[in-house]
Amino acid sequence: MIKRRKTPQVKIGNISIGDAHPIAIQSMTNTQTANIKETVKQIKQLSRAGSEMVRLTINDNKAMAGIPKIISQLRKNGYSTPIVGDFHYNGHVLLKKFPQSAKALDKYRINPGNVNYASSKNDPFIEIIKIAIKNKKPIRIGVNSGSIDQNILKTLRSKNKKSKNKKSSHQILCDALVKSAIQSAQKAEKIGLSKNKIVLSVKMSDTQDTITVCEMLSKKCNYVLHLGVTEAGSGLDGVIKSASAISVLLQKGIGDTIRISLTPKKDMPRTQEVKCCQMLLQSMGFRFFAPTVISCPGCGRTESKLFESLTDSVKAHIQKRLPVWIKKYPKVTQLKIAIMGCVVNGPGESQHADIGLSLPGRGEKKTAVVYVDGKLLKKLNGKIIKSNFIKILEQYIQKKY
Repeated sequence: MIKRRKTPQVKIGNISIGDAHPIAIQSMTNTQTANIKETVKQIKQLSRAGSEMVRLTINDNKAMAGIPKIISQLRKNGYSTPIVGDFHYNGHVLLKKFPQSAKALDKYRINPGNVNYASSKNDPFIEIIKIAIKNKKPIRIGVNSGSIDQNILKTLRSKNKKSKNKKSSHQILCDALVKSAIQSAQKAEKIGLSKNKIVLSVKMSDTQDTITVCEMLSKKCNYVLHLGVTEAGSGLDGVIKSASAISVLLQKGIGDTIRISLTPKKDMPRTQEVKCCQMLLQSMGFRFFAPTVISCPGCGRTESKLFESLTDSVKAHIQKRLPVWIKKYPKVTQLKIAIMGCVVNGPGESQHADIGLSLPGRGEKKTAVVYVDGKLLKKLNGKIIKSNFIKILEQYIQKKY
């Protein structure tokens, strides 16, 4: 069992993160926030997919003015998912100008590298923190390598020039990210924001760099941490890059909430980000969202068509029946199902799973063996293997859960 680092509990709307609470999944809309209809629609999709927080871009008056309507529609429709406002440059202006929107949001997200670029006689960061305190809202202070606080970066570079043990420019950048996050959090606390209202994140676009800065940050503080790789990319590139960094950090006990950020692709639903997070957490055993299907990759021994079609059919059946199963049998998400293609690993993996089917490979007897809780249950033959196995699966779930 991985021992997670101890942090305060941060309550965000109807959920809590940190303090040994389950690692939360969050996502972000890519609609124009001012388009209330489309934004509400996408939030609902993300929420149904399993996103436990949804962040919205709030960059102008129209976007901020629409927040109460967006949240009101969601709540009336039974969606309690916390809504997070993402502010850059003019957040202090918008939060002050639209107090009802500031009150309606469940959390604010700011980037210290962008907050102070806005022209204002008062410190924009202080203004935002005071509004958060007034409305009793938590804040995520998110530092990104692409928008680092230039003052901190200049100071560290200047000190490095005078140092005998000089660091590389890359090391200086990493130091600046961590320093910016911690200094901002400490400043927020001095203003009056309690530690259990602060979430930190430091993100870079490189896997190893992200691991490095997050480890550095975790050693220097015990704030709740959000994990992710910024500008990870699209498709498998983005998924693998993000999963590689996040999984290494989670294995070290670092991280309380995650997001896998993917560049949109044609015909790819926004909910894909949520699905990837769920698969990552489930594969590591941190959380369970659906029964796990263990299946072999196939080789020259396997009867490919039967093996592949049966795997697809079982997964489709799980997807269709899961909403019903979860209501009746909440622990069904921890079910392990094996569908194996030949005698090499088939019987062994099937016995290790809760319920397993070992199909006949090329040159083997045309008999599929079914194992339940490690014991041989029966043998299946002919064209009805698929329907018979699904019947056995349903019976097993009803009996066990």
